[in-house]
Amino acid sequence: MDDSRVPPELLDTAVERAAEICRLEDERTLAWQTDLTRIPAPPFAEEARAARMEALLADAGASRVRMDELGNVLGEVAGPGGVAPLVLSAHLDTVFAADVAIAVTREGDVLRGPGISDDGRGLAVVLAVVRALTDAGVRLGRPVLIAATVGEEGLGDLRGARHLVGPRGDGRSAAGFISVDGAGLDRIVSRGVGSRRFRLSASGTGGHSWQDWGIANPIHALAAAAHRVTSAIPPSEPKTTLTVARWGGGTSINAIPQEAWIEVDMRSTSEEELDRLEWLLRTQSERAVVDESVRGTGSALNVALARVGSRVAGVTPSDHPLVRALIRATEAVGVTPLLTESSTDANAAMAAGIPAVTVGGGGEGGFSHTTHEWYRNTRGSDGVLRALYAVALFCDVE
Repeated sequence: MDDSRVPPELLDTAVERAAEICRLEDERTLAWQTDLTRIPAPPFAEEARAARMEALLADAGASRVRMDELGNVLGEVAGPGGVAPLVLSAHLDTVFAADVAIAVTREGDVLRGPGISDDGRGLAVVLAVVRALTDAGVRLGRPVLIAATVGEEGLGDLRGARHLVGPRGDGRSAAGFISVDGAGLDRIVSRGVGSRRFRLSASGTGGHSWQDWGIANPIHALAAAAHRVTSAIPPSEPKTTLTVARWGGGTSINAIPQEAWIEVDMRSTSEEELDRLEWLLRTQSERAVVDESVRGTGSALNVALARVGSRVAGVTPSDHPLVRALIRATEAVGVTPLLTESSTDANAAMAAGIPAVTVGGGGEGGFSHTTHEWYRNTRGSDGVLRALYAVALFCDVE
């Protein structure tokens, strides 16, 4: 490490000892990453991984380690009383259902396994930062609330982070929020991509595919609705996307279905664009169902649109002290920072009025959200260092 890049206020302090611990304990960090990833944590069933994280967090030196009422694992690194804390978090859950086999293998500096980067890496980095701060005796000017959250992925809809920063959560008065999510060293997510998720369903009488052919078909109606909505190309600025992600319905290949459904994911940095897309989905689906009902025979189809998830778009200004701390911490490890956008636990904090960012935990990763996910430990310890420096800078190390 080139000490000339380290912020001068961190030199000749306990942070230097903490940084050395981060480098020396790189293998321990990888062991934590492997250990936690091997424990399944499907959506809404994170208890086993949470219990292991609770034990590891206590062993790393955090104080007041506990679980909150929603299942988030919490701990603290002490600071002066009466000062709003910084939240340092990673998420416990994965996108994988309970029936997906979870195994982690290692080949040199490459780890392979579902969830090894997202967010096995984030959990391990949080533990490594806690270990370094406590073992080195770093004294911070504000406390740090450690959080391993449930329900970040998919239909979890940030439920753990929402509770954490909500009226009854331990992080409701936080001065800042840092989420460590996945791999990488350059990205600083300071803009939260908003999202809305819907389940669109249609139903009718159904019937035999030969004898009753011609009656209104729910799948035909939803196919028409999907085509109409996706043909309305979202704007490139602000970036907006719409994906028909899942589809189901029917009982047999030789039957006109009685019901069918699709699930739709829409995302944008603009709440106005999300409003427009939601209106488009609603009106075009109603039109498609009417058209199919008129074309067909028998009774008309019924249609229902239910919102099953929502994340509010947000931003933490680039000149905010939290973002400045991450920029300086990224430069301190010799990397040019890139301010960008994504949809993460930081969205929940932004929506609650708390400055928030998300960063990677070092190394490289690929095939996230698939069973072929991998993590390569290229400059992995620098990911821990970046998080450590950011905490020290924002919390005014003594």
